[in-house]
Amino acid sequence: AITGATALVELLEREGVDTIFGYPGGANLPILDELRQSNIQCILPRHEQGGAHMADGYARVAGKTGVCLATSGPGATNLVTGLANAMLDSVPMVAITGQISRSLIGTDAFQEVDCINITMPVTKHNELVFTSDKLVEAVKGAFYLANSGRKGPVLLDIPVDILDEEYAHDLDQEVELPGYKPTIKGNVGQVKRALKALEKAKKPVILFGGGVALANAQTELTRFISETNIPVTRTLMGTGIIDENDPLYIGMIGTHGHHLANMAIQKEADVVFVVGTRLGNRAVVKSDLFAKNAKIIHLDIDPAEIGKNIDANIPIVGDIKHVLQDMLERIQKKPIRKEEIWLDVEKKRSKLSTRDGASIMEIVFSQVSTIDKPLHISTDVGRHQMWANHFCTNPQHLPLLTSGGLGTMGFGLPA
Repeated sequence: AITGATALVELLEREGVDTIFGYPGGANLPILDELRQSNIQCILPRHEQGGAHMADGYARVAGKTGVCLATSGPGATNLVTGLANAMLDSVPMVAITGQISRSLIGTDAFQEVDCINITMPVTKHNELVFTSDKLVEAVKGAFYLANSGRKGPVLLDIPVDILDEEYAHDLDQEVELPGYKPTIKGNVGQVKRALKALEKAKKPVILFGGGVALANAQTELTRFISETNIPVTRTLMGTGIIDENDPLYIGMIGTHGHHLANMAIQKEADVVFVVGTRLGNRAVVKSDLFAKNAKIIHLDIDPAEIGKNIDANIPIVGDIKHVLQDMLERIQKKPIRKEEIWLDVEKKRSKLSTRDGASIMEIVFSQVSTIDKPLHISTDVGRHQMWANHFCTNPQHLPLLTSGGLGTMGFGLPA
């Protein structure tokens, strides 16, 4: 006979988990005992928050769901910052927390907190697995939810008595999530309207963010840019998605961005094609000044982000890779290529915003970028993060591991 903990570890192996970042405590010890018998490597952080950031960094580099493990009560509350960080940067992550025995829930027992209500605002989905027959559905559902649609963290809270007791259910059961169907294909009418607006535009700009990498659409975006000959700019989370030396690349926008890129969007552009970014306040700075003379096309997989911070004239909900492929097929039949680039891209090489006096740091970071071998650069949060974002651009060193949305100090080392 197997226990709930044995079943859980078997389900994790079936999901392709090879590494877990886990901190032990009374309510999750049965899981750790089973991990010792498995092929999964368990890495011990010094604190649960560090474990969550480790899973986050792992997910960004490995391109798969990161997994972290904590115990009940303080173990669960220590995960909150790491979950919020993954939520804001759309990182696929599954967090598993032990919970006290079901018979004690609600009695303020030792190491008890209401983990579900505490983590609800900082997870894409969370669930208390209250009966063992729900375990398969919960685990399979968690991995599917974390790594599809707009990616993000999912938390499973599992009482220790479920982990300890005999498990008598089929691990092969099929799982249906009827209420969750992310939109993959863009609306055809909206796609046509977007292409028409780009065709008519005299001063179009493409602005992309981290969503392009999450959709694995780097190739499609690069092709779209070269086919249309439209200048392109990015947000902080878009680092490394296109070659910084691309003749059409005009730099990063936002508080710490390039002056040319900011001015092109704020004052000159007549159409801005926004791809895979929520247009947060660090990118937009002043929303009433953002692209005030432009028609805005906004492509994102999460309908909640379109029109949330900036009004969109042509919204397109869909998976970036699919929508750009569709657009490229249409462009093949009816090209919309601009004959010449409408602004002087070379100016961008000059200067960052005046508030970033990058001098010695520019030299240091540029030197790091000359290292000719694959490695990953992780940043903490502050000015060095911005400098790394501008100057650590060697394709062999990407993705740059950086906390964009939450700006979590202490993220760099565990990530």
